[in-house]
Amino acid sequence: MEIILLWVFYILTFYAFLPGLISRLFGFRVFRKGISEREIALTFDDGPDPIYTSKLLDLLKTYKAKATFFVVGIHAEKHPELIKRMHDEGHLIGIHNYVHKSNWLMRPKTVKRHIHKTSGMIEEITGKPAVYYRPPWGIVNLFDFGNLGHIQIILWSAMFGDWRKRLGAERLYKRMSKKLRGGEVLLLHDCGLTFGADRDAPKQMLIALERYLQEAEDKELRCVRIDELIRTTEKYNVMHPSWMKKVTVKLWLGYEKLFHLVFGLKTASHDKPILHFRTRPYHGNAITLDDGVTLQREDQVLELHFDNQHLYEIGQHSKSNVHLAIKLIRDVEKALPEIAAYVADHPELHQVKALYGVSFIHRGPEQFGFTIRDLPKGLFSWMTKRYLKVLMRVIHPMGQNRLRQQANQLVPKTIVMSTDYLMKRYGPGYHFSAHEVEAAIHGAEQSVKNASL
Repeated sequence: MEIILLWVFYILTFYAFLPGLISRLFGFRVFRKGISEREIALTFDDGPDPIYTSKLLDLLKTYKAKATFFVVGIHAEKHPELIKRMHDEGHLIGIHNYVHKSNWLMRPKTVKRHIHKTSGMIEEITGKPAVYYRPPWGIVNLFDFGNLGHIQIILWSAMFGDWRKRLGAERLYKRMSKKLRGGEVLLLHDCGLTFGADRDAPKQMLIALERYLQEAEDKELRCVRIDELIRTTEKYNVMHPSWMKKVTVKLWLGYEKLFHLVFGLKTASHDKPILHFRTRPYHGNAITLDDGVTLQREDQVLELHFDNQHLYEIGQHSKSNVHLAIKLIRDVEKALPEIAAYVADHPELHQVKALYGVSFIHRGPEQFGFTIRDLPKGLFSWMTKRYLKVLMRVIHPMGQNRLRQQANQLVPKTIVMSTDYLMKRYGPGYHFSAHEVEAAIHGAEQSVKNASL
């Protein structure tokens, strides 16, 4: 009996208690507080409610405030008109499980089913899937960190016990007013139907919230959606990277130098090169390129590698995806003729059949003459995807928020160009047309946007 109890204790500790403690104390894999001087995120759980949610929406509209609603699936199912109104009035809709049940009491597969069912319902009503999730009572289990795919877990920086009617509007307002500052993520409730809550508690919340919104307006503070606060926080973190980020970047770039040294990578330009390469036999399946050349196993290729130091510098100084894409394409525009000249000047490279690389940025290179092909499924594809995710997380200026929204498009692909095509198109005297550059920039912008980490 003691052994059974001990095993139960271990399971509860590692499945439930430790993950919850780590997420709350250290913010591991969750967002709970932002960095902003003027922006506050109002979040509301447990709704929609047929009485109080519409009154809340009226109040938010009066003060031109935006909020995030973490809705319970069974309530959303009964009141789709309120979900539609939230969306139409510019609020963000997140997931609070299909029923208000703790993740500690459900298997990982059940949690996932709750989330997908509620997200699908939201998408059916609004046309957009939900990508933000708040587990009931903020309780996560061990598998929530890796089981939810592109879903982002949202907790809070302040809650006030507003589900209890006896708290009263005055005491609630005093508690809320202590959190009247930028970066806060406030947890409130627009529905009192949850177990342990008072049915009419939201009435007191609305009274306190109106005073809070008026004071926020007087102090020129803005109430924004959680995704907007996340973007503001990520921009700040780009400008003021943490010590951990700095260490990560240094380690990564140090690894890159070691990789170049060990594998003897070369470049056609020593003035801030964007591409490095090495000669090696091709080990994949045969590929017929768009110009009719067939790349066979054991054919010699120039394996292309982006210069991560240069990519990091571009990422840190880019104000947007468009800006990053333009810089990237301009550098590739310069590099291809330089590689063609390098190949022409080195007789030992004349047996090379193609340029070959793997990248997330595969919309845009086709404008330069690259053939784009899917990577065969397997260990190499799996490892490549994770390597490139880490790389993009390090270099991209906007953090990892867009990864969650574009995870299904974050797929590495093979890009190949025959050496014959390289020499014909990018040999001496070649100049890019404005149309080619514009098309490549547009494609690369889409790839960068989809690959944003």
